[in-house]
Amino acid sequence: MNTFDADVIVVGAGPTGLMLAGELSLNGVSVLVLDRLAEPIRESRALGFSARTIEEFAQRGLISRLGDVDVIPFGHFGGVPLDYRVVEGGSYGARGIPQARTEAMLAGWIAERGVTVRRGIEVTGLTQDENAVTVHTAGGDAAGVLTARYVVGCDGARSVVRTAAGIDFPGTAPTVELRFADITGVQLRPRFSGEPVPGGMVMVLPLGPDRSRVIYYDRAQPLRTTPGPITFAEVAEAFGRLSGEDISAATPLWVSSTTDVSRQAARYRSGRVFVAGDAAHIHLPIGAQGMSAGIQDAVNLGWKLALTLKGHTGEQLLDTYHAERHPVGARILANTLAQRTLYLGGAEVDPLRQVFGELVRHEEVQRHLVGMVTGLDIRHDVGGEGHRLLGRRLPDHQVTRDGVKQSVLGLLAPGRGLLLDLAGSPDLRAAAQDWSDRVDTVTVQHDNDNDNDSDSDSDSDNTGDSTGEGRAGAVLVRPDGYVAWVGAAGDGPGTRASGMPLTRALTRWFGPAH
Repeated sequence: MNTFDADVIVVGAGPTGLMLAGELSLNGVSVLVLDRLAEPIRESRALGFSARTIEEFAQRGLISRLGDVDVIPFGHFGGVPLDYRVVEGGSYGARGIPQARTEAMLAGWIAERGVTVRRGIEVTGLTQDENAVTVHTAGGDAAGVLTARYVVGCDGARSVVRTAAGIDFPGTAPTVELRFADITGVQLRPRFSGEPVPGGMVMVLPLGPDRSRVIYYDRAQPLRTTPGPITFAEVAEAFGRLSGEDISAATPLWVSSTTDVSRQAARYRSGRVFVAGDAAHIHLPIGAQGMSAGIQDAVNLGWKLALTLKGHTGEQLLDTYHAERHPVGARILANTLAQRTLYLGGAEVDPLRQVFGELVRHEEVQRHLVGMVTGLDIRHDVGGEGHRLLGRRLPDHQVTRDGVKQSVLGLLAPGRGLLLDLAGSPDLRAAAQDWSDRVDTVTVQHDNDNDNDSDSDSDSDNTGDSTGEGRAGAVLVRPDGYVAWVGAAGDGPGTRASGMPLTRALTRWFGPAH
């Protein structure tokens, strides 16, 4: 008999790895997190997260741990202004929440759940067979071996896990470099979306009363080919030349750079090894998409691993991780490269900017772009048809349960499947009873203020209109918040409103009845 150090070893204690560990622990799966750093990072590349990630944190009761979260209603696509409120729940993302703060929140959450994070442990390689994964580690002067039933690499762009698993990482080489510094001691005019200037682009993001992040792109400075960090003197000189503002007297707190290198793992799974976050996809950091995509990877994968580990479902459920998340990652790479061209291109791009500016005057185009960048328009193939909510996220609306109004997303806090009984149907509850160890059936009434009388089932419809309950008798929701089945009001559990009966949808996503 195999003796495992954990059911799942997660390599990397960044936001993706921590979120995945929490998702697994919710479902009673033992998880061990390894990280090569002795302490959490203090610097924060990401300064917020997307509207979809706000919802995913809300699903687990985590968003309140960050205090009052302000959102940014206006943003841009490649420098072209957009009102992100054009879609329900839309925003450019959470305002002013550094990555380090998000990581600390997630670390506190999993610590409360008893998850162990071992720091100062470097993964040097791994091997796998049909039953287990063996992880080779080094820490200090000691080498070690750990075993798990599955391993997930959340260890960044240079992922050791991805390389050891033999997963290719194709993509495009960098062509531009953004350089930045967090500074204090000077007052600067905010430039939230960046501003084109002769010779490049400058951006100023306030980080506090006396702290800012300055970012710039200088066409006169080619990509650096020599090793070593950029200096603040270089940043101050270039920023002053481009913006006309002198920051040389400021105190630098952090200086770094990033490029538009864009790569994506050819496979998100190789046997018992998975990759997520930057180990699966890297791109130009624009639109709060990088960290958010990793967190969304974790939320997609966690419950699937848990159900498989518990023997409820077969390996085919794990294959849906790549099937669902790889296209999302590819779309992010495409849109960030398109934004790079619009945002950082020179005068030769002006005709494209003019045409693009005309296109975004159309609301349908705005909705498409906002949905793409935020992740609010993701639609998975859940095996059904006939209702516009199928495969989409469950929108956040108020429902009434036992006379008390609450957010429908709050019902997903346990990390289990959720069957919303909107018609008080005994037959429905009886049909789902054999999945009660995996799926919570909850009788609720939807808020009538959310009703929408539109009969359109177009994919371009606002996915938030009444959460689909206006004409629904029941909604089956996966643990990641995506709708897997919708039953028509007045019909029983065999309804074909989704193109399949409830029991078939339950079996597809949660395994056979017990």
